[in-house]
Amino acid sequence: MNKNKQALYIIVVGIAIVAGMAIGHLFSFNDAKKINYSLSKKDKLDNLFRYLREEYVDTISTDSIVDKVIKDVLKNLDPHSSYIPKQDVEKAEEELDGEFTGIGVLFQNFRDTFTIIRPLENSPAQKAGLKAMDRILKVNDDTIFGKHLIISNITSKIKGKVGSKLKLTIYRKTNDSIFDVELTREKLPITSVPAHFMINDSIGLIKIETFSADTYDEFDSALKDLKQKGLKQLILDLRDNTGGLVKQADLIADEFLKNGKLIFFTKDKKGKIVKAVATSRGRFEEGQVYVLINERTASASEIVSGALQDNDRASIVGRRSFGKGLVQREMQLGDGSIVRLTTARYYTPTGRSIQKPYQKGHIKEYEQQYENRMYNGELYNKDSIPINDSLKFTTPGGRTVYGGGGITPDIFVPIQTGRYAEMMYMGRYISDFITEYIDKNIKKLDTIPENNFVADDKIGDELYKAFAKKHATRKKHVHSAKVKKKKLFFKRLLKAYLARDLYGNNTFYKILFEDDPMVKKIIDTMLEENKVEQQTYDQS
Repeated sequence: MNKNKQALYIIVVGIAIVAGMAIGHLFSFNDAKKINYSLSKKDKLDNLFRYLREEYVDTISTDSIVDKVIKDVLKNLDPHSSYIPKQDVEKAEEELDGEFTGIGVLFQNFRDTFTIIRPLENSPAQKAGLKAMDRILKVNDDTIFGKHLIISNITSKIKGKVGSKLKLTIYRKTNDSIFDVELTREKLPITSVPAHFMINDSIGLIKIETFSADTYDEFDSALKDLKQKGLKQLILDLRDNTGGLVKQADLIADEFLKNGKLIFFTKDKKGKIVKAVATSRGRFEEGQVYVLINERTASASEIVSGALQDNDRASIVGRRSFGKGLVQREMQLGDGSIVRLTTARYYTPTGRSIQKPYQKGHIKEYEQQYENRMYNGELYNKDSIPINDSLKFTTPGGRTVYGGGGITPDIFVPIQTGRYAEMMYMGRYISDFITEYIDKNIKKLDTIPENNFVADDKIGDELYKAFAKKHATRKKHVHSAKVKKKKLFFKRLLKAYLARDLYGNNTFYKILFEDDPMVKKIIDTMLEENKVEQQTYDQS
């Protein structure tokens, strides 16, 4: 009996024993002669849930018990098989479909009033004339300000069926007016490619956050735009991308590989192999490619990274990826709930398994791999990455690559712990500060063109001075000394956050990446290899 079957058998037998005890106890007080010792395991479970529903002394939800049993069964199989209850299916499908139903507005709770940060382009909110810093006082005559509500409270009120109406009561500070706006909910895209831009005359960058239904189309549009601007070398940023729809990863990898090249293959429990092979339609098969990965790069992102590395098509830059190489297939359970069950494993073109080792039933330890990598030094030093010589593979170009879980980079860049920690720690303070700054300066900021904003270093200076002054007396909450020590970093960070709220994610990343360690490492590598000229790159 293999381990999967053994784990499942133990769980089912355990439940059956409980069921048997319940049945035996019940019949011992009635008529022992009516016991049917030939009951199937399914009948035993059915009887148990019937007794719980009809006879148990307290009122309980048998549905919740069923949900728990299913979760426990899957948890003891592998780390990625999962159960999604009926009430959570819509949200899970939204993430993969790459769209949601709403009015298209970004907002946050500012001084106990939900304040619009920015309406999305071509959204119902933008078409209705809503603007940054408009306050939402009511949703369908339901007052929402001054009630200490959380974001999910208003999100549930704003979401609804496509085509349904919604009325908002708005306060606009710029002209001190209160007015009502009626909007119609629409299907709106969830952007999975939040940024693409040219770093200089020849180097472009595309960032992919997830792989949803529209990711390839977004990527294709971004790639076309960059090629028209002179793209010769591409940086593909897959950091913190935890995966999604594998078909989208397949389509994107195909853009870089020549016809007939293997992208990946899967193998199921019966040994059946299914291959994904590149077609002749690649749009960027010649230019140099660099792929950025880190410890949170997983699944579909690892398929792209592995395919380009194993075909000698790209240099992988960063830190070892997560190591999620199990294939899930979605299956309906009949009541609207679904199970995503692991049915196969992913392999790179050279035959490497992407999946890192795991112990069945030890999900917590599996999820703590990030902490383990930090403690063993892997995030700081390439020599600390575990290497298994028995899992050594060779690419067609003669490069040595290793299996054993995750994609190991060709060019290692250590984690900037201070930088990352400060961004996480200071994020809330920065977000509140930026909202307050926009509120005070909205008329002036509305007149600044995006290109002028990006090029103006004085904006960062002004933001830094205002931020440092605001938090000068709050040393218990904000490490003022650390802020001063990392002045240049915080100037850029503050400017990036302001750009995000004014212009969107593309400008946010354009500013933030100006001193990104991995991007700088790539530029330095190109300079050493004479692939770009010194004067074409300026990260000042």
